[in-house]
Amino acid sequence: MKEARQTDFADRLKTAAEARQVLLAGFRAKPAVAAPDAPDRAARRAAELQQVRADRAAARAAKKQAAADRELAAAQAVEAVAAAQLDARRGERKERKALTKAEAKAKRDARYAARKARQ
Repeated sequence: MKEARQTDFADRLKTAAEARQVLLAGFRAKPAVAAPDAPDRAARRAAELQQVRADRAAARAAKKQAAADRELAAAQAVEAVAAAQLDARRGERKERKALTKAEAKAKRDARYAARKARQ
């Protein structure tokens, strides 16, 4: 039995090397275990990013709509001024025509009165 317990130098070196390897294995980096909330965090971040992008797109759309509304209002104002000027010119023309008609009627009446006076 004593012989079974006796080990030679090579066996002792091998045992010491194995013990060192076991100790070093404790210090080695272990494979990363994904935390259970890591995918949730990534999904939450992706959702936040998507929300920010949507907000920015909405802001851009609102800004573009405001610019279009301003352009439309300016065009309508120009159109309203042009329509007012046209109405003013039409009104002046109608007044001139009415005066011309009144003058023509007055002339006709004067001729008629002169003819009646001669008779």
